[in-house]
This record gives sequence, C-alpha cells and structure tokens, in this order.
Amino acid sequence: MDKIAVDAMGGDFAPLEIVLGALQAVREYKIPVVLVGDQEKIGRIVKENHEENNPLVEIHHASEVIEMGEHPGMAFRKKKDASISVGARLVKDGTCGALVAPGSTGAAVTAGLLGIGRIKGIERPAILTPIPNEKGGYTYLIDSGASAQPKVDTYIQNALLGYIYAKKVAGIDSPRIGLLNIGAESAKGSPLVAEANSVLSRQKIIPFAGNAEGRDVMTGDFDVIVTDGFTGNVVLKFGEGAGKLIATLLKEAVMQGGLRAKLGGLLLKPALKKYVAKRLDYAEYGGAPLLGIRGVLLICHGASKAKAIKNAIRMARDVCNEHLDQVVTEALGQMKKEEMRGSVD
Repeated sequence: MDKIAVDAMGGDFAPLEIVLGALQAVREYKIPVVLVGDQEKIGRIVKENHEENNPLVEIHHASEVIEMGEHPGMAFRKKKDASISVGARLVKDGTCGALVAPGSTGAAVTAGLLGIGRIKGIERPAILTPIPNEKGGYTYLIDSGASAQPKVDTYIQNALLGYIYAKKVAGIDSPRIGLLNIGAESAKGSPLVAEANSVLSRQKIIPFAGNAEGRDVMTGDFDVIVTDGFTGNVVLKFGEGAGKLIATLLKEAVMQGGLRAKLGGLLLKPALKKYVAKRLDYAEYGGAPLLGIRGVLLICHGASKAKAIKNAIRMARDVCNEHLDQVVTEALGQMKKEEMRGSVD
C-alpha cells in the first residue's frame, strides 16, 4: 500500500487536528502515513497518543509553512522547505503515493502543478468537488477553483478527468457528463462554452449528455458537471452560503413559532442530524482531488478537523489504487487518435 503524505502544518487547526486525523486513519484503515512538518510539534502529539512506535507512522521534518495570506506561487518558490512543498516532492519522487493538503487551496494547486507536475497532454489541473444531490448520491463538479482562465480544451479535459474519476473511483458504470451553461440548448452561453458543447458532442470517448443548468448541480440528473475554475468556485461558495442561510432560517422559524414549533423542532433534530447534516458535512468525504497531475493530491478545507483528515486519507488511498494518471494518459491518446481520424475524414 502506498504511503500517504500529510501536510501536518496546513489549515486552521494544525498540527493537532491534522495529526489526530492521520492517526485515526492509521488505526481504522491501516493506511501508512508520513506526517510532514515541524518534527518536534508533531512528535509530541504522536507520543501523547501512544503511536510513537507504530511502523505505519512516520515524521518528515519541514521547517517552513505557507500561510493562508501568502501569494501561493511566490511562497512556493521562496519557501523550499515548506511542509506542502516537501510533501509534493515526496509524491514526485515516489516515496508517497498521495499528498493530503489542508489549508490554502492556492498553495495546494501550486504544489500539484509545480511540485508534482502535470500529466503530459493536460494543460491545467482541475479540482473535483462532490456535491450532495437529490438522488442520495453525489454530483461531481469540475473545476471548482484551480483554473479561472479556460480555453475550449480546458472544458474537454475537465470532462475527461471527471468522467474517469466518476467511473474508476466513484464506481458509476455509465456516468452522465454535463456542461454547465445558462440553458439546455447547445448554442446557449458564451462562444467559448458553445464551442466546448460542439466539441464534446462530436467526440466518442466521453459520454456527453448535453448542457446542465445551475439547478441541475443538485438534482442528480448528471453525475459530473463540467465548468471552469472561476464559475465552479462561485457555484460552490454560493451553495455553501445557501445552506447556511436555510439552516439559519429554519432555526429562526422554530424559535419564533412558539412552544409547538419548538417541540416539533426537538423531535426532528435527531433525524435532521442523522440524515441531513451528515450528508452536507464536508468532513464525511474529507477533501477534493486535484486531477490531471502525475500523482494524487487531496485538497482539504482550511477548517478541517480530525474527522475530515481521516476521511481525506481514506479517499487518497482509494484514488491511488486506481492509478488515474495512467488511465488519463491512455484516454488522451485515444482522443488524439480520434481527432486525427476526424481530420482525415
């Protein structure tokens, strides 16, 4: 089993919650981890949890940290011994199969792009984020924040990456791939998106199901919804805000509705917590993979605690097992051949 590198210094609650989550993954899933960061601080937490002699737990010292407010590219180049930079090198040299990176999304994307490197033929890596849908599963939004300046090829490659992830990792036999747009008609949207629709409609590798509108993100009618990083991030943040608003409004309605409403809310609370809050909790899936790189990188929320880190490590293991970089390389080759045949015809 591949070792999973963990940036133990990234995020709002580092290193304590990050290390605790990694130790939980070791105990529950027997996944070997390499904790990257301040050796003294990490070692103290590991010792306090009686895991200092566990062969599945290693510490790799890194003396620097890229902070949330720093410019990702400049900080990555300047801080050669930053924990996320060192973690990326461990993946690139084959010591570890994946890197789990809580904290700055920009720093994580930079580490994947410059530290690990892109798959040949992939112009820009993309972040894939699972979003709960009405059918009880997840819709995978790609890209949700890595690249804000797309070309037509960006949409095509994002569709390919999302399709391969949905099929290989999520286990969806025939994933439906949609292109985020302002209408279902193929000619709708900007010239760039309309052209991407045309290209996706002609090719035969990706099972393209047409345009998806904003409301389709959560219906479950599409398994993967493709967009650029700017639009995807806006969709993601809007969804987070809408969820918080609904929770606030429900709470206010219960509090202002008198005794009967409060009793009803009390009776509903266990079911809401078990069946609703759990599905909406990002900690349940842990992180979002950065696809299109020669390795595996899971980007975690900056506020991740132990549970999220544990699940991100589990997800990183699952992605590692599918060798997605090889599958993507083969699919790119097939698409190139198809393109060449089309030009001859």
